[in-house]
Amino acid sequence: MLDSMPWLTILAVVPLIGAIILWCIPAAKSAVAPRAALGISLVEFVLLILTFCAFDRSDAGNFQLSEQVNWIPQIGASYAVAVNGVSLLLIALALLLVPLVILAAWKEQGVGSAEGEQAVAAANRLRHYLALVLVLTTFMVLIFAARDVFLFYVVFEAMLVPVYFMIGSFGNGARRRYAAIKFLLYSLVGGLIMLLAVIGVYFQGPQGEHGFLIDNLAGAINNPGLEKWLFVGFFIAFAIKAPMFPVHTWLPDTAQHAPAGTSVLLVGVLDKIGTYGMLVLCLPLFPNATVWAAPVIIVLAVISIIYGGLLAIGQRDLMRMIAYTSVSHFGFIVLGIFTLSAQGLAGASFYMVNHGLSTGLLFLVAGFLFLRSRDGKSQMIADFGGMQRVTPVLAGVFFVAGLSALSMPGLSTFISEITVLITAIDVHPWAGAFAATGVILAALYILITYQKIFTGPKVEELADKPDLGAREKWVVAPLLILLLVLGFVPNLALKYLDAPSATSVSVVEGAN
Repeated sequence: MLDSMPWLTILAVVPLIGAIILWCIPAAKSAVAPRAALGISLVEFVLLILTFCAFDRSDAGNFQLSEQVNWIPQIGASYAVAVNGVSLLLIALALLLVPLVILAAWKEQGVGSAEGEQAVAAANRLRHYLALVLVLTTFMVLIFAARDVFLFYVVFEAMLVPVYFMIGSFGNGARRRYAAIKFLLYSLVGGLIMLLAVIGVYFQGPQGEHGFLIDNLAGAINNPGLEKWLFVGFFIAFAIKAPMFPVHTWLPDTAQHAPAGTSVLLVGVLDKIGTYGMLVLCLPLFPNATVWAAPVIIVLAVISIIYGGLLAIGQRDLMRMIAYTSVSHFGFIVLGIFTLSAQGLAGASFYMVNHGLSTGLLFLVAGFLFLRSRDGKSQMIADFGGMQRVTPVLAGVFFVAGLSALSMPGLSTFISEITVLITAIDVHPWAGAFAATGVILAALYILITYQKIFTGPKVEELADKPDLGAREKWVVAPLLILLLVLGFVPNLALKYLDAPSATSVSVVEGAN
């Protein structure tokens, strides 16, 4: 019975209905919105568990739970969704982070710090923000489940709308609209380039009612020169989304001015669309061009690792620092993918999940820290000091999150990073050697930041700030537990990733 249910559509529709419910709540009753949003996100998580029950883990390398309906048959577009082990875990990552973001956001938009009409206005503002989070949840499910190139492209572009408003309308600082526009422009340029490539791929395939299905387009391009150009079109869009050097500059500005919860979803989940797209579109649609471009992409990945790490060390704004660490980490993910080995792809896929857990925890803890600054919103590292004696639990959580960012043994990030490095050294020794310097840079930017914020003399104005409360502990606890559990029992995730990785490599090898 579980197999017959349209689980992926249900997962996509429920949060959208939830968003509509939130928007229908009268402004005067906005105080109930956080509880309603949290309840909807928890229902979604229960549905996710049922989806896992319906998924055949022994066949994780193939796409399952398939649904296909003619959407726009005149142009060959279908509503086609399915998941393999990688896409299912990325959907799970998104649906885990959403309730944590909702729970963390209860005070993020000023709720609890105002009274009277201001309190009503703050609650109403939070209601709209949480509705956008739920809309974004729908898009996150669809993008990782899409098996039609046109559907993938439509969702790829549509999700820019809620993120734009989550940054521009609910962000921090006078330059939040600038950051939102910069994010939108970079993404639109990448999307436009990909659209041209999408059209080009369609005309190389069988066309007809199901002409955009990925399965129908795989292996359809017989012109080597055209395949390379189409690959470049897709790759540029995915490199911007990832983000990779040199098209990464939108990320630090966005992270600096976005709410902490938005950064969690943007960097922890949405940026994975770039690397996920490389796996499920670039490799099967352009296998020969993938092999052709791999050496150049590996160079860019290594540059991203070192460049991101170096710039993270010198940042004064904590959110920009975390953003630059992600540029470095995405370099590792791309490096693993373009080793074009099963072990490298499995390590990169596991890295995507672990990065979401680690960076999501860092952004959430950073958001809690900012609420304890002098003005309740400062993000400058220099505005803190000695917080370890004031907020020891917060300091401990930040320290563990930092250790996960530098891939400390015992935490799940270590498994994925060492897998990528071992594979890179085996396939391209020079790339692995240079990439290994990223481990040293990570230790520097994490430990230096921790020292500045949490050790040394206390800032007197911060001496009476409270430690993490019960709600905040509930936010960080699931991520801490997962980082530890997957660090000691990584096969809980890897058993979903090994088969899809081997399948992707066999497709590339079979075409060359």
